Amino acid sequence: MKIDAPMLVSNPADAVVQGRELEAAGFDGLYTFEGQHDPFLPLAMAAHDTERVELITGIAVAFSRNPMTLANLGYDMQLLSGGRFILGLGTQIRPHIEKRFSMTWSKPASRMREMVQAIRAIWDCWEGNSKLDFRGEFYTHTIMHQNFNPGPNPCGTPRIYLAGFGERMVQVCGEVADGFLVHPLHTRKFLLEYSLPALQKGLDIAGRSRDSFDVSVQSLAAIGETEEQLQQSRAMVRYMIAFYGSTPAYRPALDAEGMGELQPELNRLSKQGDWAAMTALVTDEVLDTFAICGTPDEVAGKLVERYGDIAERISPVSYSTGRETARATLIALQKLLVQAT
Repeated sequence: MKIDAPMLVSNPADAVVQGRELEAAGFDGLYTFEGQHDPFLPLAMAAHDTERVELITGIAVAFSRNPMTLANLGYDMQLLSGGRFILGLGTQIRPHIEKRFSMTWSKPASRMREMVQAIRAIWDCWEGNSKLDFRGEFYTHTIMHQNFNPGPNPCGTPRIYLAGFGERMVQVCGEVADGFLVHPLHTRKFLLEYSLPALQKGLDIAGRSRDSFDVSVQSLAAIGETEEQLQQSRAMVRYMIAFYGSTPAYRPALDAEGMGELQPELNRLSKQGDWAAMTALVTDEVLDTFAICGTPDEVAGKLVERYGDIAERISPVSYSTGRETARATLIALQKLLVQAT
């Protein structure tokens, strides 16, 4: 099982030093997400001073871009990293696509399937295997002048991972992607009974083997070396569960554990901006169901127990009392996980 670490940077330039430190600590991959900063720039900076770690967007918002821009970004990131880039894509949700990015939202599963197919068609053209003639329901790419064709990538084309939550999107992951990025709000039961069967359905439709496919799990983890640190970390994770749980699309994870009635109330309070009341609704039972909590040693053992037979990659989403503490805890956790596996 490969172990990945988040790039926690407030300036893309910081990724140079951080990438070097995390690679030296033994992590297998570094990932970014599209939050307050662009997800590609930190990885581009980290590519220069690292040699071994894989660089993953986990995730870049697909529907705020188009297949051609993503094909170009993927090509160049693969070139910069010497073949270590993984293009991780996700849909985001409709309000963000329409109101934050001012882009089109429709048929997300079908659109995502077609987006990946279009990206691969563009890369196939650049590799010299075919003329660009992609005509779909959402995207059309039929012009590729030699002035805009970079030619075959000496490092090959990147792998594509897709994030999914609903059954249809997870099925699309199995149909067209190289890996499945698991959303942090989940439990082992939810994965076994809901997500993995949908993934297998997609693999079966495409005639693909699970052996050639990666499951990459982001797991919420509250980690502390003292009781005070642990309680502070648990408070941080409590907030994140409330945030994720307020989204209607994520209710199936709560339903799987008999906690679905929590979602409408979280959603109602989110519209009022009452985050304190939302967080208070996340009881210890809810917290301990959806997150892994404890000392680094305890968390390491629980991670292996929960995901050892499910995931090819694991990304502990670690919460602690400070950024430096979080990074130090992740490094200690990585060492423990290597020993455990």
